[in-house]
Amino acid sequence: MAATRMRACVVIPVTALVLAALTAASATAQVAQQRSTEVPEMLRERGIVGYADRLSVQPGETIRFMVSSEAPEYRADIVRLIHGDANPNGPGFKETLIETPVSGDYAGRRQELPFGSYVVVPDSPALRLGGSFTITAWIAPTTPGISFGERSAQGIVTKWSADAAGGYGVFVDEEGRLSLRLGGDGGGAETLSAETPLRAWRSAIPGAARPRPHGVPTVWYFVAVSYDADTGRVVFVQRPQTGFPGDPTRATVGRTAAVRAVAPNELPLLMAAHWSGSGEARRAAGHYNGKIDNPRIYDRALDADEIDAIERGEGPDDALADWDFSADIESEAVSDRSSRGLHGRTVNAPTRAVTGHTWNATVMDFKRARDQYGAIYFHDDDLADAAWDVGFELQVPDNLASGIYAARLRTAANEDHVPFFVRPPRGATTARIAFLVPTFSYLAYARTGREGEGQLSLYSTHADGSGITYSSALRPITNMRPKITTRNPWQFMADTHLIDWFDAKGFAVDIITDHDLHLEGLSLVEPYNVILTGTHPEYTSTEMLDALEAYLSGGGRLMYMGGNGFYWITSLDPTERYIEVRRAHGTEAWQGAAGEHYHATTGEFGGLWRFRGRAPQKLAGTGFTAQGFDRNSPFRRMPGSFDPRAAFIFEGLDENALIGEHPSLVLEVGAAGSELDRVDYALGSPAHTLVLARSFGHSDAYQHVVEEVNTSDSRQGGTENVLVYADMAYLEYPNGGAVFSTSSIAWSGSLSYNGYDNDVSRITENVLRRFADDQPIPWPGNAGAGGPP
Repeated sequence: MAATRMRACVVIPVTALVLAALTAASATAQVAQQRSTEVPEMLRERGIVGYADRLSVQPGETIRFMVSSEAPEYRADIVRLIHGDANPNGPGFKETLIETPVSGDYAGRRQELPFGSYVVVPDSPALRLGGSFTITAWIAPTTPGISFGERSAQGIVTKWSADAAGGYGVFVDEEGRLSLRLGGDGGGAETLSAETPLRAWRSAIPGAARPRPHGVPTVWYFVAVSYDADTGRVVFVQRPQTGFPGDPTRATVGRTAAVRAVAPNELPLLMAAHWSGSGEARRAAGHYNGKIDNPRIYDRALDADEIDAIERGEGPDDALADWDFSADIESEAVSDRSSRGLHGRTVNAPTRAVTGHTWNATVMDFKRARDQYGAIYFHDDDLADAAWDVGFELQVPDNLASGIYAARLRTAANEDHVPFFVRPPRGATTARIAFLVPTFSYLAYARTGREGEGQLSLYSTHADGSGITYSSALRPITNMRPKITTRNPWQFMADTHLIDWFDAKGFAVDIITDHDLHLEGLSLVEPYNVILTGTHPEYTSTEMLDALEAYLSGGGRLMYMGGNGFYWITSLDPTERYIEVRRAHGTEAWQGAAGEHYHATTGEFGGLWRFRGRAPQKLAGTGFTAQGFDRNSPFRRMPGSFDPRAAFIFEGLDENALIGEHPSLVLEVGAAGSELDRVDYALGSPAHTLVLARSFGHSDAYQHVVEEVNTSDSRQGGTENVLVYADMAYLEYPNGGAVFSTSSIAWSGSLSYNGYDNDVSRITENVLRRFADDQPIPWPGNAGAGGPP
């Protein structure tokens, strides 16, 4: 009976349902084509781009720079960046040339971005199949027949290269059908395909702004391809994981191959891709979009009963290879459960800790049911490391002062700056003040492309519509650059407003980064009297919060110089190359799919810190309340500002004057804008927190944060919602510690107005001089409520 079933060739007509699936795939192809071509084109338009192998470096250490140039020659110099904003309404762009051995001319050439994630398994004699075999897997293809925006076969399990004229591989072909490629022992290659295209799987991502094809349900497929070398018989099995009868994509199809013996090759085996090219030009191509779960290889042609058993989660236990993606979720490792130990590793950071075909919606944490998280989600636009050749390197001079620097790259027509951050010498400080560069937040927003556009940030989506969860610094980050002049400078650009102000006021400041704080903890910040944040330190790890809390409790002082800080739970992968964020329940660009809110890198629950019981108010006194981007507003002093505890903050200021009612480099005017925070005692603002000043007059372009809107409500704008404002706040910690919070991203954009002589600059200077002083800040005698709720 089994043999009879295997010989049956079932021909399924292409129904309206399948046509709908193909139409949806075509629409996806158009989007993918646009996205896949625009990033390389954007980089070519820039003429020259680069990146460094690290963001943070100390004197004596070496930093390497990778460069892609359209011109045959470029010049490189090291510069210190002081003010990155070229807006003519402010101090203008400022940099200082640093004499180093780097200065000189270099040969330029174009380097490409190696997009696409996959698994690679080293070659083994056991994998050099020459006779019969069967390959099985569970797959959920999101763009069947489309890879990197073009009609292309996508590899599932392959040891194949057309250039090597040998090997084998199971693919999804250009028409979205299951297919097999064989390289004959006598030369020549053969491709056979099933009859019916697979339907595209769509992750149910809330809020995804794209239409879904009507009448095309989303399903996993169990797929099997068997090859009998004696007869040439090839059988394709594709079975949607659905209980509904009559699914036209369910099929068992027989074919006859001319190849009777497969020519083995010595290439590594790939999953979710195949090899293209030869020699040094060989690269992974044909990248698969979607999930793969438990791929297996058997060195014989299985019969129907054996294939049925595998689908049921049972099956023969003599697999040549049986890869269990659930075993190493927190790493790059891919384990083979067979006795041969054909282990592999992931490349370019495909998404792990995602639901597999056995997920039953009762468990949300992969650590509690790893067997339900046996999938890896691959994308043709994943990128963890551009892996470019090194253009030049710098051994940081022992006498180079801590600061923000850049490798300045120039051709006759174009220029690029590659920023890096120089810390003080190891085990030393050179100032009482430290600026904490929010490198995690820079990576979250990191785009690769032209100014104002680009992809690959944590605010982007992959070509198949799923959200991007990982972001790496090992690529050109074209919005972490100076000279990007907009009415709303963001992240790196906005933070240089502070760097310039330090310089103008004569403050000696050490530079440290999020990465440093995450890795070194309290020991990094403990020597400093005061730490200042950037304008938008939105992304924070457990290790960072622990360190800052311990620092404050031990007598440290924190100046929170922005808005919407300490908001998203962020983790750093074990190789320290990329950060991870899982979005849920907040003001966000996309939401994670059900069951996929735990971080693969650390196993911790992702989303907002407030839903982990660590709202920003607990640390800094204030937390995110609203955002808007039309114009800013001033602050009005509140009763808390007249408390004797806060007298030093307002020294030299008019008691009745509004604060920040003057031009700004962020949204043109006003000190309170862009993203705003408020004091909220219920969310954890300490009871003695003083509300010093509050912004007012925000327009309806400012909207209350969605995580606090419990029902559909159109009355969330600044003219109606009573929580649309920013609170300037102050609070003390035991042992002489304290926090001052500006609660506005726009605050630092107001520092340079009128030659740095204005109320925003005065308040900032008053606080910094007091916080940098060795004299402890006294604990308030009556630590009661410090202002209005």
